[in-house]
Amino acid sequence: MANKEIMGPSPVQIILIALVVLLLFGGRKIPELMRGLGQGMKEFKDATNKDDENKSDKASDDKKSK
Repeated sequence: MANKEIMGPSPVQIILIALVVLLLFGGRKIPELMRGLGQGMKEFKDATNKDDENKSDKASDDKKSK
């Protein structure tokens, strides 16, 4: 058996996953779930950006005080 490079999911696997999600949650619930996921990702990104800004502000304040 030859070694294959690690690849992403095949189109058949993606279709199977989509069907399972559709069966579990139903067609009406999926947009709600995706909206919530998007909002959560946006909040996480904003929080990490604020953390980076706070670190850079603190570093520049430390340089000024020296």
